[in-house]
Amino acid sequence: MKPSLKTRLVVGVVSVVLLLLAVFSVGIYAVIRSALLKQFDASLVSIAHILAASVELDGEQIEMEFEVRQMPEFQNRKRPTYYQLWLLDGTVAAKSLMLDSGDLPRLSGSLKKPAFKTVKGSGGRVERVAGFSFLPKLADGEHKPTEKQSLTLAVARDSTAILSQLRFLRWVLFLASAAVALLSVLVAALTVRQGLRPLTAIAGEIAAVSENHLSTRIGTQDVPAELLPIKDRLNDLLSRLEDAFKRERRFTADVSHELRTPLAGIRSTIEVTLAHARSTGEYQTVLSDCLAIVESMQTMVNNLLMIARLDAGQVPLRREQIRLAELVSSCWRLFSKKAIERDITFGNRVPDDVTVDSDRENLCMILSNLLINAVEYTNNAGQIWVTARRGGDCVEITVSNTGCSLTSEQVSQVFDSFWRGDSSRKDTGVHCGLGLALVQRLIRALGGSVVAELQAGGIFVVRITLPAKGAEKQY
Repeated sequence: MKPSLKTRLVVGVVSVVLLLLAVFSVGIYAVIRSALLKQFDASLVSIAHILAASVELDGEQIEMEFEVRQMPEFQNRKRPTYYQLWLLDGTVAAKSLMLDSGDLPRLSGSLKKPAFKTVKGSGGRVERVAGFSFLPKLADGEHKPTEKQSLTLAVARDSTAILSQLRFLRWVLFLASAAVALLSVLVAALTVRQGLRPLTAIAGEIAAVSENHLSTRIGTQDVPAELLPIKDRLNDLLSRLEDAFKRERRFTADVSHELRTPLAGIRSTIEVTLAHARSTGEYQTVLSDCLAIVESMQTMVNNLLMIARLDAGQVPLRREQIRLAELVSSCWRLFSKKAIERDITFGNRVPDDVTVDSDRENLCMILSNLLINAVEYTNNAGQIWVTARRGGDCVEITVSNTGCSLTSEQVSQVFDSFWRGDSSRKDTGVHCGLGLALVQRLIRALGGSVVAELQAGGIFVVRITLPAKGAEKQY
C-alpha cells in the first residue's frame, strides 16, 4: 500500500530538516572543536617557547635560566603538564619529574610550525603533545649554535577537560537536534494538514455530487493557486457530464416519442379495422399503411444502429478514388422526381476533375441524406446546388439550398440527434431528425469535418471537408 500524500509530505519535510540539522550540528561541532584545540595547542606552544627560551648550552651541559620545576604548570597533579628535552642523538637531556620512567613522543617540528599529537598517558589520561626542534643559546654568547647542537623539546598536557567539554557539546547538539526533529514532525504534520484542507474540502464536495445533481459545481473558497487548475478541470468535467446526461435523457425521451407515435398509429389503425368486417381491398389498404409506418420505424432503427456503430468505430471503410461529379449526379437521381413536382431547380456545379479518396458507400449515404434534407426543406420553385473544390490536401464539398427559415441558433443544432426545426414534431414518423446526425458521424469516420451555415437570403449551407487521401478516423 502506497503512503498517503500527507505522509509523504511530512516525511519529505522532516527529512530535509534532519539533513539540515545534521549538517548544522556537524559544522558547529567542528568549528568549536577546532577553536578549543587551537586554544589548547596555543597554550602548549606558549609554554614550550618559554622553556626553549630558557635553555642555555654550556659546552655539553644544558642549563636553564630559571628553575622550570617551580613553574605551576609542572606542579599541578590534577591537570599535569610535562616536558622532555632531547639532544640531537636522541639522548634525553631533561624531563619532568612527574613523568617518572615514562617518555613523551619525540616530534619533529619547528619553532614556527610545531608538531602536535594526541597520546594516551599514564592512568589512562588522554594527553596532547606539542614538539619542535630548536637551537639553544650558548653560554659564552659569542658564538652561534650549530645544527649539531640543536635540541628537541616536547610539552604535553592532560586534555581530559577539553575532551569532556567536547563530549558535553556533542550531547547538547544531539539532544537539541532530537528536540528540533520532534518539533519539526509536529509542525510539519500540522502544516501539511492545514495545507491539504482545501483538497479535503474539494473531495467532500465531489463526494456530494450525484447523478441527479450534476449542476453542482465545486465552489471551495480560498483555493491555493496549485489547486485552481484541478478545481477548474473538475468543474469542466462536471459540465461535460451534465451535458452528456442531458443528451442521454433527451435521447431516451426522443426515441420514446419517435417510437410511440408510429406504434400508436399502427395500433389505432388495427383497432379501427378490427371493429367491423372489412373488404379485402380495405384490409390491403390498412396493411399498406401499417407497412409504411413499419418501414419508417425500421429506417429510424437502422440509422440509430449505424450511429452507434460509427461511435464505436465498428464500420469498415473501403477507400477508392471517387469522381465527385458522377457520385452527386447518381445520388440526385433518387430525389429528382420529387424536386420536379415542387419545381425545384438542381445544379451540379462540381468540376469533373475533382476526385477524393474515400468510401463510396458511406460518401453516397452522406450526399443522399443532405440532398433529401434539401429537397424536403427547400421552398417551392427554390434552388439546390452542390459545389466542390480541391484545396491542398483536402476537398471541400458544399450542399446549399434556398428557403431556409431557421435561425442561426437553430442551425447550430441541426447535427443533434432527433432535433428538428418544427418543435411541434408534426412530421413525426416521416422525419425523425437522425439524417444530419448520421452525416456528421459518417464524415468523422472518413477523417473529415462538417459545419452548417446560414447565409444571407435564407440560404442553408452544409460545408464538408474531406481529406483528398485516406485519413485516420477522427473523434
